[in-house]
Amino acid sequence: MAQYWVVGGEYADTTFERIAGGRAEERIGPFDSYEAAKAVWQARAWATVDNAQTRYRIEEDGSDLRYWVVGCSYKDTRFSEPADQHGERWYGPFDSYEAAKAEWQRLAWATVDDAHARFRIERRLERRGFGT
Repeated sequence: MAQYWVVGGEYADTTFERIAGGRAEERIGPFDSYEAAKAVWQARAWATVDNAQTRYRIEEDGSDLRYWVVGCSYKDTRFSEPADQHGERWYGPFDSYEAAKAEWQRLAWATVDDAHARFRIERRLERRGFGT
């Protein structure tokens, strides 16, 4: 049975490579379902929305995991309901976190003026949902 984790925290800067204060990344979980992990990710995203140096992602336990960039424009800043019928978009897979982060940055900058847009990096065996 797969288990899911919410991983992240406050980073030293917006390269998101080193946690602030030399601490370890937070690992919240495990959760038995993707939906439960996503609910915690959403709560963390909302609670830290004003801190540009805080990021969280969802990771799935297992081998042969790949990185995905997931998100879209949502109906509101709870980031729980996509604005359009196609749902969240999945970009990837990427073999490394760095490659996924480059795509995340591209998407984040492309939507910087949309307060309802949010993207996250997930480490999964496969993509879920619809979209690209």
